[in-house]
Amino acid sequence: MNNEPLLDQAQQPLSFSSTLLFNLYAGHFLARWGASQLPLLRMWEFSVGLYMINAWPDSLFLAAAYGVVESASTALIGPLIGQYVDKLSYAKVLKLWLFSQNLSFIVAGCAVIAILIHPDTISSNYVSFLALIILVNVSGAIGVLSTLAGTILIEREWVVVISEGQPPGTLTKMNSIIRRIDLVCKLFAPVVSGFIISFVSLTASAIAIALWNILSVFLQYWLLMSVYNGIPQLKETRKRNIFSEINESEEQLEKRTVIDRVLNAPYITAWRLYIKQDQVVLPGLALALLYFTILSFGTLMTAALEWQGIPAYVIGMARGISATVGIGATFLYPVLQSRISTLRTGLWSIWSQWTCLLLCVASVFVNGKLLSAYLLMSGVALSRLGLWMFDLSVIQQMQDHVADSDRCVVGGVQNSIQSVLDLMTYIMGLIISNPQDFWKLTFLSFVVVTLAAILYSLHIYRVRKHLLHLDKLLLLIGWPARSSN
Repeated sequence: MNNEPLLDQAQQPLSFSSTLLFNLYAGHFLARWGASQLPLLRMWEFSVGLYMINAWPDSLFLAAAYGVVESASTALIGPLIGQYVDKLSYAKVLKLWLFSQNLSFIVAGCAVIAILIHPDTISSNYVSFLALIILVNVSGAIGVLSTLAGTILIEREWVVVISEGQPPGTLTKMNSIIRRIDLVCKLFAPVVSGFIISFVSLTASAIAIALWNILSVFLQYWLLMSVYNGIPQLKETRKRNIFSEINESEEQLEKRTVIDRVLNAPYITAWRLYIKQDQVVLPGLALALLYFTILSFGTLMTAALEWQGIPAYVIGMARGISATVGIGATFLYPVLQSRISTLRTGLWSIWSQWTCLLLCVASVFVNGKLLSAYLLMSGVALSRLGLWMFDLSVIQQMQDHVADSDRCVVGGVQNSIQSVLDLMTYIMGLIISNPQDFWKLTFLSFVVVTLAAILYSLHIYRVRKHLLHLDKLLLLIGWPARSSN
């Protein structure tokens, strides 16, 4: 990419080199390819379900247990991660994020390799098998927390800071490109991993994941530090500490009652701050509800499809197709957002997702295991168009309506809520661990998406006092408009 200024629709130049934006996107791509909120982002996310069901065939228990540990760690510690990102310098967050993320997933990958090389460990040495499973889970949890810090830093903080004072539409464009990168990783990483698993071995896939993290960390750091050093806004020290109580004198702190100290503890304060965000609480909860689902090509669905006899490379290709649909959402979103507003784009998006998921409900009633599986995959893939447009809509509402000093903390709490719902999904996977009962999880997921759509619709009605412009719809179908007299 050249160094000429990037132009928007109004042909107004950005105030920094477009090479720096390229470095930002490239660094984000490397992190996303390698982790999925876990290193080897999308390859690890895709592969871990296959690793777990291979270690314990005919049960979703290990895959669900991994998801429980991962989601619970984010749910419990997510708000504190947001506070640390808010307090530490950008450079320090960057170093801690990349080092801890990549090291954690190297360790997890090595533990998986040990399990796959010695598949009889579960029967011959159960203690060693259990220790390796715990190591995979703990390393994965640490990795997901470090990646959460990176997600907040790049997606919730840097893109907003960089877009400040830039031409109109810059923030929407950057949000769309960041999400597009994520979805490109969803498209290609599972396909690569699926072919390695199907035509080489599971062990080779685990080795590839560990090597990726070793080789990519230094390049990620160089790319993102070049962005930090090249854009002055990012180097400005922002002392945006929302917890003003820290400045109180020791005497004032001593006078606090026990209840006051509890209510003003950093963890509780973060949640109180989130609840006060009147314009984004309901959209945030609606988005979080969408994480309470197995209809996502995640660990549980991948393991269930494997059990149904769908080859790993087919699952990877199906997931790639769903990501392609999602990539289309990143192109469509800026167009809709510019024409019908961020709020209404979210409304149309979430109900579009709901409509496509009717195919997943239909798959429950179809005779034939393979036909049912392909119908299920089709419904999930098509629903990604609405899902990712809704995701972008809610993120931009948070960027627009949350104060600069509160963004990191609110982002941490939002990720915590999403992880609580994600955790509930895996808990349901533990309870309903027989792959034959996967249809129950499908129905439950559809009900939750319905609830999310209703919740967001209530928010729209509360803000706009209506859901649809009935007069415009009537004109579209040729119905005469009402007289204004």
